[in-house]
Amino acid sequence: MKIIGHHSSIARLPADEPLANGPTVAGTRDFVTLTLHTDQPGLTGIGVTYFGGPLTAALRHTVDLLAAMIVGDDALRIEAIGDKLRIAAGASAGPGGLFTLALSAIDIALWDIKGKALGVSVSTLAGGHRTSVPTYASGALMRHFTLEQGVRAAQHLAEQGWRQMKTQLALPGPTTPALEEARIRLIREAIGPDIDLMCDINQRWDVRQAISIGQRVEQYGLFWLEDVVAHDDYPGLASVARALHTPIAAGEYVYGPVPFRHMLEARSVDIVMIDVLRAGGISGWLKIAGMAQAFNLPVVSHLLPEIHVHLVSAIPNGLTVEYMPWSGALFREVPRMHEGMLAVPQRVGLGLEFDEDALARYRD
Repeated sequence: MKIIGHHSSIARLPADEPLANGPTVAGTRDFVTLTLHTDQPGLTGIGVTYFGGPLTAALRHTVDLLAAMIVGDDALRIEAIGDKLRIAAGASAGPGGLFTLALSAIDIALWDIKGKALGVSVSTLAGGHRTSVPTYASGALMRHFTLEQGVRAAQHLAEQGWRQMKTQLALPGPTTPALEEARIRLIREAIGPDIDLMCDINQRWDVRQAISIGQRVEQYGLFWLEDVVAHDDYPGLASVARALHTPIAAGEYVYGPVPFRHMLEARSVDIVMIDVLRAGGISGWLKIAGMAQAFNLPVVSHLLPEIHVHLVSAIPNGLTVEYMPWSGALFREVPRMHEGMLAVPQRVGLGLEFDEDALARYRD
């Protein structure tokens, strides 16, 4: 089965917050979409990638350059294609950044093609461990929203049936440990003791702050603290993990499998968070998940729940899927939370179709 062509576009989606009717913030969320065409009539694969910055046009151009390099290749030989691109283009570009983000879009599309060609879902193709997985609400309790908005949003999510949700600390502007603790306390009081509450720091603390504030908020039973210090400070992260009873999650900021090896060998984390785009696609994601399993650690996802539902469900150490709805408008239909769970789509491949009307509306 040969690849015969490709098409990409940029979709600039509104920066809204649909889970709890939160405020829309300035700017857009810019995704690059990819369709790979094969010589089998009607058989295509779709991929997506995201930069989250001003270089989206450069990312799309990189996707196009890489996709052009694999025209004529066998679409089912995913590892061969990935290796070809790493040697031909990635050797000089390095293991991270635009190259890996572009490679991920291609790899995702190839897995979609392979699932369709074999008549199974990507989840089944990748292991098929479960047909549904837990999921948590993300993006509704952001640090730049007011505390009042955060408390209302937390209550709304609980009423909607969410059993897990994530907030943020490292508050903007003048802040103190007491203010940080108060935010967690009020959100915990709003949702009660039985809902899992995660908290993301986004690398904004140093080791001293992470331990000090982390100890103050342990009484509120956080499910995890995430990215508490700089993503590549593996010894510092390990110091925090040793000092706190709260589990430490990290991994979304690193590219490819190698940093995860360093992170795991340093015993820096209790929960491994993998971003399918920074991992190098589904192929890289599964390799990292296997490495985590060898260290007896669970895996969670970052962004793109429409794709991650397949991956977290496929493996035995999948813990929960981040339901960040930023990418949902790209697709005609997406998995929806029901009683705290996401069901794996039963259609072949990723079970996704681009919403062409939406893409035309938001096209750059």
